[in-house]
Amino acid sequence: MRRYRYRCTICRTTSPVVHQLDDLAAEGQTHRQAVHGGHTPDDEIAGQIDRLGRWYAALSPLIALHARIADGLSDLRDDKAMGHYWWATAGATLILGGSAGLILLVVSTAL
Repeated sequence: MRRYRYRCTICRTTSPVVHQLDDLAAEGQTHRQAVHGGHTPDDEIAGQIDRLGRWYAALSPLIALHARIADGLSDLRDDKAMGHYWWATAGATLILGGSAGLILLVVSTAL
């Protein structure tokens, strides 16, 4: 399940986690109307987050891939919660490590 947050960098406030894009748009609109008189603050952020609350756009590609795999594995058990299960983090690490090892093996035999 995807998780989203709205962040206003002017007020330094962050919305609670929502699971639908419509809810994310409503969070931003409500904040703009209530606090900023309908104006859009500079540098506001709205986007998808991982189960640890980190913005995917702010992560490096390898860490974002690890987070997406761990999120997917954690969602198998509980799709609405936050935080990774230890086995999901370990599983994501094993999947990435195994994939890297397989790629190195194929490349080394091809050369």
